[in-house]
Amino acid sequence: MKILKFGGTSVGSPERMKALRTLIVNDEPKIVVLSAMSGTTNSLVEIASFFALKEYEKAAAAIKNLEEKYAFVVKELYETAEYNAKATAVLKERFDEIKTAASLATVEANVRERIILAQGELISTMLQNFYLNETGVKSVLLPALNFMRKDLNDEPDMFFISEILKREIAQYPDCRLFITQGYICRNYAGEIDNLKRGGSDYSASIIGAATGAEEVQIWTDIDGFHNNDPRVVEKTHSISHLSFDEAAELAYFGAKILHPACVIPVQEAGIPLRIKNTMDPNAFGTLISDETKSEDIKAVAAKDNITAIKIKSGRMLLAYGFLRKIFEVFEKYKTSIDMITTSEVAVSLTVDDITHLDAITGEIKKFGTVEIDKNMSIISIVGNKISESKGATAKIFGALNDIPVRMISFGGSRYNISLLVEECHKKSAMEALNQKLF
Repeated sequence: MKILKFGGTSVGSPERMKALRTLIVNDEPKIVVLSAMSGTTNSLVEIASFFALKEYEKAAAAIKNLEEKYAFVVKELYETAEYNAKATAVLKERFDEIKTAASLATVEANVRERIILAQGELISTMLQNFYLNETGVKSVLLPALNFMRKDLNDEPDMFFISEILKREIAQYPDCRLFITQGYICRNYAGEIDNLKRGGSDYSASIIGAATGAEEVQIWTDIDGFHNNDPRVVEKTHSISHLSFDEAAELAYFGAKILHPACVIPVQEAGIPLRIKNTMDPNAFGTLISDETKSEDIKAVAAKDNITAIKIKSGRMLLAYGFLRKIFEVFEKYKTSIDMITTSEVAVSLTVDDITHLDAITGEIKKFGTVEIDKNMSIISIVGNKISESKGATAKIFGALNDIPVRMISFGGSRYNISLLVEECHKKSAMEALNQKLF
């Protein structure tokens, strides 16, 4: 069995939904994981925020606009009155669910929001499955809320997911095509929850691991990982093969093509992960597996909106426990650290979540002088055993001869060398690296 995930653009219009049929209908058994139609999640976030602010008239207007959009989709998608009526009835159920959420006065705002956000995937999978059935394709809709669950630590409950999903599939021994939702799940308390933005990739990876799939495919609008960001740099090319570790580094440090957590379940299960292009389905894409084709530098990625924090203190000199005390502050506020460098009297680190920055700064000031630099970018150069590769560092720093570098992270990973620069220098740095390295 293969797991195929398609994003919002792949189901973003009646035309795209019809085109999707040609990619998923064949003799191979598969589970197709779908995101919400493009633009829907943003609309639902807006609706949820209106409810939270008690701006009910604005919420009603936004709901009406979204309903009209989907009424048009139904009209264009189906040929028969039967399936038009079926889809219209389910749409009414879904939008009634959104409207009902406003009256849940006893429910916390974040729970209400999660209920609302779940409707996008529930709608897109219903529409696609009905279209397949109308056109004579035998497919079954598997509700992700039946089997996708997180545990107390907010991690996938893999035993539960595997057991329940296999039980659900076993109910349809003659079916070879299943449709399910990405992104949405339930938490340990049974409440509707989600895997955060981009979580449909993660859903596909989890489902692949839970079913022991032959391969997980992430279908998107680009032909795999590129050796640099094509939105920033010209003349990039796709990478045919990456190792799991290389792909994880690229995804975490800015390559938007893949959810950072997506690699973990398939890597642990030893299942290949392939990136494919819906606009060019015959292209090879990128195959991610335990193997890598070379020890060369593979790609450059950048992560924006980074804040650097420097703590300088004479008490750090020869002191044990100093870093532990610093890290405990970040742990207290559930803020993860991307990069870290140290000297005898100072430590510099970076974060991408500044929600609790003021509180964190207030607490770490008791350890020394604190300096904050915002609007920074992490540029990561990724490759197999890159930190051990002869000449790699000379090429990298030679390319950046005219770029001021704030921090360097080297040796922490065999697959990644990371540099911190001001955002205003990011484009120049990435172009220089592209020219020198590739």
